[in-house]
Amino acid sequence: PDYWERKRKKEARVHKKTSKMARQLTGIKAKLFNKKRYQEKLLMKRTIAIHEQKNKKEKDADYIPEGAVPSYLMDREGISRSKILSNTIKQKRKEKAGKWKVPVPKVKAMTEDEMFRVVRSGKRKKKMWKRMINKVSFVGDSFTRKPPKYERFIRPMGLRMKKAHITHPELKTTFCLPIIGVKKNPQSKLYSTLGVITKGTVLEVNVSDLGLVTPSGKVVWGKYAQVTNHPENDGCINGRD
Repeated sequence: PDYWERKRKKEARVHKKTSKMARQLTGIKAKLFNKKRYQEKLLMKRTIAIHEQKNKKEKDADYIPEGAVPSYLMDREGISRSKILSNTIKQKRKEKAGKWKVPVPKVKAMTEDEMFRVVRSGKRKKKMWKRMINKVSFVGDSFTRKPPKYERFIRPMGLRMKKAHITHPELKTTFCLPIIGVKKNPQSKLYSTLGVITKGTVLEVNVSDLGLVTPSGKVVWGKYAQVTNHPENDGCINGRD
């Protein structure tokens, strides 16, 4: 019995110890400690949100009103309130997963040696801070190259591409469309900003010539498509809408 009592008291004092550590720690230890605390708090907030009770309106199909109902109350008929456990976070995650479902969900990771080649510079070729990109890249029309002396990442002209062959799954047709930009490269954020195109990269392509229209009647300008081949091997970009 004494052991359990001591354990209970010790657990009750834990928050004092953590707050003291948060005040006293400095440097990298403080960073790591705060990161851990942030994750714990986030998990706790999520758990609370999942189990939080909320009011929800539900339509009752069997409900039949007595007498005539005015037009402004027609939509409201047969609504019953019921308390349910809110699973909003789970639902949002499912929606997000469905929204961003891609043809190539997993891609093989690439090493830096595969992606870049070291370019030696300087009078005696001792400086090694420049890199040449070995993969296909996209460069916009408004791109202005830096002076060669100060250019860190070199994108060769022979590996720059501006069009992609995108297959529409519903129409079962392939179109050669101009690329607007690189939305995301799964390998790294740096590759996305550099416009490097590898297998699994999500591109934004110009579909204005196809005449696609939204339900509201607006013309669709750009759509996302994922690269399904290795462009550096094939010499062209193939992808799926």
